[in-house]
Amino acid sequence: MVQFYAPWCSACQRLESTWENFAKESELLDLAVGKVDVTEDPGLSGRFFVTTLPTIYHAKDGVFRRYRGSRTSEDLQVYILERKWEAVEPVAGWKSPSSIMMNGMAGLFRLSGWIRQIHSYFTDTLGIHVWGSYAIFILATLLIGLTLGLFLVLISDCLCPAKSRYRDETSVEVTEKENVEQTAGEEQEEAEELSADELEEAEDEKKDLSDGEDGAHSSADGSEEDSAVDEGSGTEEREDISEQLPADPETQSSVRQRKSQEADSGP
Repeated sequence: MVQFYAPWCSACQRLESTWENFAKESELLDLAVGKVDVTEDPGLSGRFFVTTLPTIYHAKDGVFRRYRGSRTSEDLQVYILERKWEAVEPVAGWKSPSSIMMNGMAGLFRLSGWIRQIHSYFTDTLGIHVWGSYAIFILATLLIGLTLGLFLVLISDCLCPAKSRYRDETSVEVTEKENVEQTAGEEQEEAEELSADELEEAEDEKKDLSDGEDGAHSSADGSEEDSAVDEGSGTEEREDISEQLPADPETQSSVRQRKSQEADSGP
């Protein structure tokens, strides 16, 4: 049976005489009785994850059970003599003092004890103000965190190096790249040639259209000139006829009679 206590704990102080009487009966009970000062051995209290004081554990054959009964000498002796501890559920394997998790917890409890001692040294021995001691611990925590982070990054880079973003190109890739560029250049040249041919065709069409319009205009002008010439010739003929007509009235009357006779005999 093991009791975890602290000198400043009032409940532990009331249990002290009872625990001493129980220890005196340990030889008759074939039992080992001990106690642990959590301020002196924080690592061991961390293994048992002691959060309240006093805390009593029963240990047998590597199996740990927490005692939650009455804290009198008689009840403690009955707990052993009548083997009441067999009815108590043992501590779970992951919470066992010998487990890896509890070993880590013990380390944390030890660390807290060291920090407490350092704090006492700063405030009591060196006379530094309490807030000054807190500031020192904050700065130390930041520096330690940065150092550990840098160390972890270096380890991760060594174990899992990052792949380079730009890998070396092989000869095949270079050849394919050159072929693609050459094909793209040829396509561009063909497109430029096609565009030049299209421009020439468009210019030729424009020229043909302009030639057609000029021919149409010239034909229209020619027809107008012909019509003007015809009109001129007609007027000239009429003038000639009028000029050829005899000016003598008797002759004109005979001509008119002849024309009327020809007109009557014609149908």
